[in-house]
Amino acid sequence: MAENVVLDPVDLQLLRLLQNDARTPYRELAAQVGVAPSTCLDRVARLRRSGVILGHRLQLDPAKLGRGLQALLSVQVRPHRRELVGPFVERIRGLPEALTVFHLTGPDDYLVHVAVADMADLQRLVLDEFTSRREVARVETRLIFQQWDCGPMLPPSPSAQSE
Repeated sequence: MAENVVLDPVDLQLLRLLQNDARTPYRELAAQVGVAPSTCLDRVARLRRSGVILGHRLQLDPAKLGRGLQALLSVQVRPHRRELVGPFVERIRGLPEALTVFHLTGPDDYLVHVAVADMADLQRLVLDEFTSRREVARVETRLIFQQWDCGPMLPPSPSAQSE
């Protein structure tokens, strides 16, 4: 299990601001949290070194890239063995339609978030890339009507941890 990093209120404020806009200049971040720019730079560097900040990602709009239909594919793999899991996950991660892959507990082994052009493209993806694989026992498809981003993610408050 990963070790928790102790974060003070300035760290938490920096994380909140960076999650809302990771491109915020250090000088502006420093002013918003009330520290010197050099202190801000040091704190963000420490958050990166400690693994709290994993990286920065460019977020794209799938619809504007010709992938206006999104779906969640629940996938059951049989037999669910290590020698099948690794190659299956790497194959799915290599698909241009795949946005996220989750390994799950419960009746389904994987949940795959995909973005495709249309229903015909989704059908092609399910038939050619999922159900055609010998280890895939079942695929259940759910269309996504709308999604909302949440956040920013911060550690639980001390009062929530003691409950």
